[in-house]
Amino acid sequence: MNKMSIALNPIAFSLGPILVHWYGIFIATAVLIAVYLSVKEGRKRGIQPDNIYDMILWALPVAIICARIYYVVFQWSYYSQHLNEIVKIWDGGIAIYGALIGAFVVVFLYCRSKLISVWAMLDVIAPTVIMGQGIGRWGNFMNQEAFGKITSLAFLKSLHLPNFIINQMFIQGFYRQPTFLYESLWDLLGFVLLMNLRQIQGFFKRGEVVLSYVIWYSFGRFFVEGMRTDSLMLFGGIRVSQLLSIILFLGAIGLMIYRRKNDSDLPYYLDGSKLQ
Repeated sequence: MNKMSIALNPIAFSLGPILVHWYGIFIATAVLIAVYLSVKEGRKRGIQPDNIYDMILWALPVAIICARIYYVVFQWSYYSQHLNEIVKIWDGGIAIYGALIGAFVVVFLYCRSKLISVWAMLDVIAPTVIMGQGIGRWGNFMNQEAFGKITSLAFLKSLHLPNFIINQMFIQGFYRQPTFLYESLWDLLGFVLLMNLRQIQGFFKRGEVVLSYVIWYSFGRFFVEGMRTDSLMLFGGIRVSQLLSIILFLGAIGLMIYRRKNDSDLPYYLDGSKLQ
């Protein structure tokens, strides 16, 4: 067998009969870092750590469930014939947009019940969410998911990628575009930009950190999704994630302009977390 075709083991280790997947390790790591950074920033903005912890305890399971439901719905032609595989989330197959929709609903309801500004909370957690997405893509890498079109070994080497990435991109008998990596780097760059820009006095008004996150992520996701060959499709061959990316991109820009134009008293992000 060609050495280059040997994939990395998606199983990190086992605890008796329990198999611990790299996919889960990357997701768990991303969540822990995101919670830590959100709590640290939340304290500065007047949001109590317990509020973030409690919210995460609700948001995380709902996000995972919604991410799986979203994926299964758009792959129903397969799962309708393999019902026993619907719960096998450890093998991959979750859709980030489904997770974001579920998490947003929880954040909105929780903040309203606690009289915390929804916009303030979203601004605090948004950069850590895109950071988590960037880390989570490496779980797709280990599972050989979220890959792109067929390419050549020479092209992958021209990107100066380490051999372990090149080797892992040999999928189904061909070398593939490392679209997981493109999106991961885009997400992590967005994380760095948002973390720094939101600390500039007078730069972001409340709600504009999360709206900027939506704009940044959906813009990059649109192009990366167009390079993938395992995308969820909609009717007529339209890619679900690309269509949703367009809607979110235009919607976030429109909402940002509308709020700036129609709310002269809109506070800045650094003003704190008073209910609004």
